[in-house]
Amino acid sequence: MTSELRRADTPEIVAVVSPRVRLLAFVKREAVLVVLVVTLVLLQVFHAQPVAALAKMIDWDTMLTLTGLLVLTRVIDMSGAMNWAAHRLLHRVRTERGLALVLVLFAALMSTVLTNDVALFAVIPVVISLDKLVSIPMRRLVIVIALAVNAGSILTPFGNPQNLFLWGASGVSFAGFVATMAPLTAVLMIALAGLTALIFGDTRLDLPGEQADDGLDGRTLAIASVAFVLFIVLADAHHATIACALVLAGFGAWRRKAVLGIDWLLLAVFALMFMVLRTVAALPWVHGLLTGANLQDPLHAFMAGALISQVISNVPAAIMLESFSRHWQALAYGASVGGFGFCVGSLANLIAMRLAPVKGIFWRFHLLSVPFFVFALFTGGLLINWI
Repeated sequence: MTSELRRADTPEIVAVVSPRVRLLAFVKREAVLVVLVVTLVLLQVFHAQPVAALAKMIDWDTMLTLTGLLVLTRVIDMSGAMNWAAHRLLHRVRTERGLALVLVLFAALMSTVLTNDVALFAVIPVVISLDKLVSIPMRRLVIVIALAVNAGSILTPFGNPQNLFLWGASGVSFAGFVATMAPLTAVLMIALAGLTALIFGDTRLDLPGEQADDGLDGRTLAIASVAFVLFIVLADAHHATIACALVLAGFGAWRRKAVLGIDWLLLAVFALMFMVLRTVAALPWVHGLLTGANLQDPLHAFMAGALISQVISNVPAAIMLESFSRHWQALAYGASVGGFGFCVGSLANLIAMRLAPVKGIFWRFHLLSVPFFVFALFTGGLLINWI
């Protein structure tokens, strides 16, 4: 009788609990989105703005460029190119230090064109797969890879979202942006390579043999690569609408899953960031505080970007500060440096720790990231006078 009652009650219990569990899981997984929605609701309650005014706060060129970029990186990922390249590189190393250096350089290179977040989704699974085959220092590897995607992504407008936004706001050419960011990228990558060589030893690794078939779809990769170059050309000419429309139409017809499978919630997060942060920046006391910070001074703008990133992350920091300084270079340097330090400085840090199935990574991450932030802050401050 008891078992019958338990079986009878089970569907009802699941029906009651399951939606709550799913809601809590969504809130935990999409915490940034939830916080932005709640903040926007509160701002509308106490500082109401017309819907049309909120829509005008969104930088639509940035949104369209980001949308096209997400589709293109999704197609490249579907081609198997990143996994293929990673395995080819890994078969050239035989020590922990060699493995770490290869992964750091590969992750940094991927982040320059595929954004820091996408680079992590490509590289971290490779590390996890390797750990199942041979004993590797996964915790340290994940940490230096997280630092690598933040450092490498500094170079190009497509490396990270704050660069994409500041590139659009600056009006500078693609080549001009890269030339400006190259000195900081070079110094930080050299320093990171040295740090990696220092903390990893010469322990021999017995990596698995090279596989005959890595599942590379050369045709898809070739088409995506050509489309990527054309996309850069159009975006550089400030035709983001045309570029995005062509990508959505072309790949929507040919690779519909690539379009449907992009992170649409990420786009929602960015739209909300523009509305929330620009509304907050317009509040009298916030506006007065930022105006009084003298962000027209490049060094002040750099320091503000780096330090505010430690509290609200570097993308929101760039969006909030952009209208208060004409020195986009200083803001780009500051937001880039702000990706180091506390884990909240860059969403890529949180993604790396979330992807890695290891315990105790949070505190160990900060043992390396905070000193690296101090070095990057000092280096960026010196370079500001040269750009």
